[in-house]
Amino acid sequence: MAAGDRDLVFGLFDWVDRSDADLASIYEERLRMAEYADRAGYWCYHVAEHHGTPLGMAPSPSVFLGAVAQRTTRLRFGPLVYILPLYNPMRLAEEVCMLDQLSRGRLELGIGRGSSPWELEMLGVDVAQTRDMYAEGLKIFLAALTAGQVTAEGRYYTLREARLELRPYQRPYPPLWYPTSNPDTIPWVAEHGYQVLLSFNTPTPAEVRRRLDLYRAHLPRAASNPDRVNPQVAHPRYGAVRKVYVAETDAEAHRVAREALARFRHSFTFLWELHGIQSFTDNLANYEDCLERCVLFAGSPATVRERLGAFLAATGANYFGGCFAWGNLSGDQVLRSLDLFTKEVAPAFPGALAPAG
Repeated sequence: MAAGDRDLVFGLFDWVDRSDADLASIYEERLRMAEYADRAGYWCYHVAEHHGTPLGMAPSPSVFLGAVAQRTTRLRFGPLVYILPLYNPMRLAEEVCMLDQLSRGRLELGIGRGSSPWELEMLGVDVAQTRDMYAEGLKIFLAALTAGQVTAEGRYYTLREARLELRPYQRPYPPLWYPTSNPDTIPWVAEHGYQVLLSFNTPTPAEVRRRLDLYRAHLPRAASNPDRVNPQVAHPRYGAVRKVYVAETDAEAHRVAREALARFRHSFTFLWELHGIQSFTDNLANYEDCLERCVLFAGSPATVRERLGAFLAATGANYFGGCFAWGNLSGDQVLRSLDLFTKEVAPAFPGALAPAG
């Protein structure tokens, strides 16, 4: 199946991990990247939430995305994810409404339980309780967005006629996402109607394909599921996140990307290594292996174009979330890589970018 037959679109994913720049400059570089993506026709910009680690310099996605809303005009954007157990669900609904209104309905909304036990424990959340906290909190959160008033008495949240004076711009609420790398979670994600983006921890194109096939197989069951979400989403997006670095030559791309990967690996594995878990770090330990497994696309435009085309054909994804800013890449390197990708890689995938606005 050709990429265009799947209504393939390109977006961006960002951990906002620490680089060599000062923090104010990191934020400005990311905002400039979002501005470029907005002009170039990328579909969405997703931002992770992390705490107490150099992996995430945007621990408050709402604050950062408020700036994105004002620096862009058509780019969709959103958290991937808000870590729901860290929020009062009613309070989070208020923030979501503000972002959706500020952007006039461009918010894509990732809601999850959190992937790092140490980040949750550091903020006083018992990891063993997050599944139940998520279920209880999500029910309140969606009720607030759809009904505007919630009364609830549960194990974790008690609300008495709590009013949501705001409303989301998109009704009944912004489209929901649930990212994962766990194949056991995929049937639940699909049957509840979530859109999905697989992390780079999904190790090979064959594994991406297996998990996306599983998603597609279970997705029809959402139609009869009384607990489904996203009734407004007719054609869900499903795909994968991968790092990208494009340079004029393969040699230059590998020289820069190899060093950047080592820096990103330090940030990504920071908390795991701090707690003495070394095996988790092996996933990013070998640069050539990352290239071979399509964890990373690095090279000249021709090389990235060929490799990405093979990956998309092998996986059947209708969405690709490129991570263009990562490790110690400078703002100029990121924008040059994104520009090369936009002008010399993306045209091989008709329709993946919207026409220039």
